[in-house]
Amino acid sequence: MPDRKRPLVIVTRNLPDAIETRMMELFEPRLNIDDEPMTRDQLAQAMREADVLVPTVTDRIDAELIAEAGPRLKLIASFGTGVDHIDLAAAKARGIAVTNTPGVLTEDTADMTMALILAVARRLVEGESLVRSGKWTGWSPTGMLGHRLYGKRLGIIGMGRIGRAVARRARGFGLSIHYHNRRRVAEEVEAELEATYWESL
Repeated sequence: MPDRKRPLVIVTRNLPDAIETRMMELFEPRLNIDDEPMTRDQLAQAMREADVLVPTVTDRIDAELIAEAGPRLKLIASFGTGVDHIDLAAAKARGIAVTNTPGVLTEDTADMTMALILAVARRLVEGESLVRSGKWTGWSPTGMLGHRLYGKRLGIIGMGRIGRAVARRARGFGLSIHYHNRRRVAEEVEAELEATYWESL
């Protein structure tokens, strides 16, 4: 087995430029420039060769694949918040650490949630489609009215990091925050978010 000056990091998908640039500074990365999802055989080969594997949530790293791991593989660093796609018990049994990035997408997910709420309430997609297709004939008093968000009630199921981030944004639009969670959040959190707890749906 040849010695390596730097760890071989195999990345299964194309990642943001800043991340790949930093990887090139620190490691010997094998990047997926074409961004084609790896086949199962390619993943197995990566498991045999890599010191570090960087999969994404679309790569299923099950016990059978982990059994293919070579002696160098010491870390599976998942690019994303979840690890449901990785057999954690099988990795632990082989002495392979598994990491993820919890919380990294909280604010982005909340942004997208508010964008979708606004798009539906204000019929943005429908309006954009009318303009692009040339079917928009101009303003009318009742055309594309949509619904006002201010004063409406927003129900949030799950008041974890993302639920709280959505609630903070929704308050800025004058929405009344109501939530259900397995456990009621602390009183100070409810006060900060001006949120009303519902024990059941």
